[in-house]
Amino acid sequence: MPLLAKSLKVHYSGDTMEEYVILVDENDNPIGKEEKVKCHLPNGKLHRAFTALIFNSEEKLLLTKRGDGKMLWPGDWDGTVASHPRESETYVSSAERRMPEEIGINCKMNYVNKFEYHVPYKNVGSENEICGTLIGTVDSFDESSLIKDEISEIKWINPDELKNELEQNKDTYCPWMVIALYFLADSDSNTLEKFNSLIAKWASDDLKHVYENAIKHYIPDNNWRLVP
Repeated sequence: MPLLAKSLKVHYSGDTMEEYVILVDENDNPIGKEEKVKCHLPNGKLHRAFTALIFNSEEKLLLTKRGDGKMLWPGDWDGTVASHPRESETYVSSAERRMPEEIGINCKMNYVNKFEYHVPYKNVGSENEICGTLIGTVDSFDESSLIKDEISEIKWINPDELKNELEQNKDTYCPWMVIALYFLADSDSNTLEKFNSLIAKWASDDLKHVYENAIKHYIPDNNWRLVP
């Protein structure tokens, strides 16, 4: 096992332990499991993940800055929570478990869709995932519940502010969050009906153009797609 994989452990509900992720094929069918760290090395295997996006009543998005100790994209801005389902979980149930653990938010999560992407991070590792997107809404939460190793800072942002940020500082944002926002208009029909106003605001043509430019910067070989 590479030294990096040997030395890196996962902070997991107060315990230190190896964490495994679900390996999948191109259709998101489970085909096995592997240590999380191994899956995030430069040639990591395709595995299942999720990104959760929380909005408030003003339709602002809650962003979290990744801890400086993260193996990949340390110190960059992410969606609200990103993690990996366990073997017995759906995308929704995994997000509803992880949200209170990592950021202290308890709320119903709604399935949007899933996408596949592969993007390297410097010479350190990569993301090679089929990623489910979930959205939910809250107006307040206990910020003292943040896991500091995971999240160093938070902020609420509106679409215009994010548009400006991605035009000026795209390298400080995580690729999977931007892909999730790009595909937001391709939501599950129930979610699209429930969050019609919010999705229309965050998936406008102008914003999708900015998202796409940022994604092409992150993934110049166009290795990303919506999974049916």
